[in-house]
Amino acid sequence: MSALRIGLIGDRNDDVVAHHAIPLALGYAAAALAVDVDVAWIATDAVGSARDLAHLDGLWCVPGSPYRNMDGALAAIRFAREENVPFMGTCGGFQHAVVEYARNVLGWTDADHAESSPDATRAVVVPLSCALVEVRDAVHLVAGSRIQAAYGTDRIDEAYHCRFGLSMDFRDAIANGPLRVTGTNDQGDARAIELDGHRFFVATLFQHERVALVGACPPLAGAFVEAIASRVHATEAG
Repeated sequence: MSALRIGLIGDRNDDVVAHHAIPLALGYAAAALAVDVDVAWIATDAVGSARDLAHLDGLWCVPGSPYRNMDGALAAIRFAREENVPFMGTCGGFQHAVVEYARNVLGWTDADHAESSPDATRAVVVPLSCALVEVRDAVHLVAGSRIQAAYGTDRIDEAYHCRFGLSMDFRDAIANGPLRVTGTNDQGDARAIELDGHRFFVATLFQHERVALVGACPPLAGAFVEAIASRVHATEAG
């Protein structure tokens, strides 16, 4: 199998802890699966259209918002969602996956992110009642979900560096649709989402990639790389 080409969508910044952790996480996952990965950083202002991403086998929208070009991040997420390309989003990636879905699936063209548009009339990403900056918290996983299968348990403890989360209006709107909340905190607030019917579309408000900094392979990174490998294998075999 050829090397798996994984694009990291975001504006690389050495001051962002997750930007150090994610390549390590992908490396650990690749080693565990005995595959090679070719990781490329793609700045949000370098994404113009799907043609810029068509050569990639998987996309990870990384923390570090507000991005230099929100439209570029949203275009990348839409490409992954519509083309069945394995997708991971963490922190800012989770938040922008919500905005993309609201605009292009729910038809809420005015949907926005309160961080970049504090005066938005329809913010689907809003300030958390209690900021999660450099803290750890429990996450309860929905039985039968992809994320629960990756972890092999229904309760995990994860690290955050985040001030924004899902609005209740958006959560109510997706209650019976394919985009599901599959991870919550003790109070029931959304901490992870995934898209049913997609090869792999998972986003978390927490930064599970950080465990790579202490030499461990994050379970979700492993599941993500495995989904990419499965897609590439099917393509090469067909």
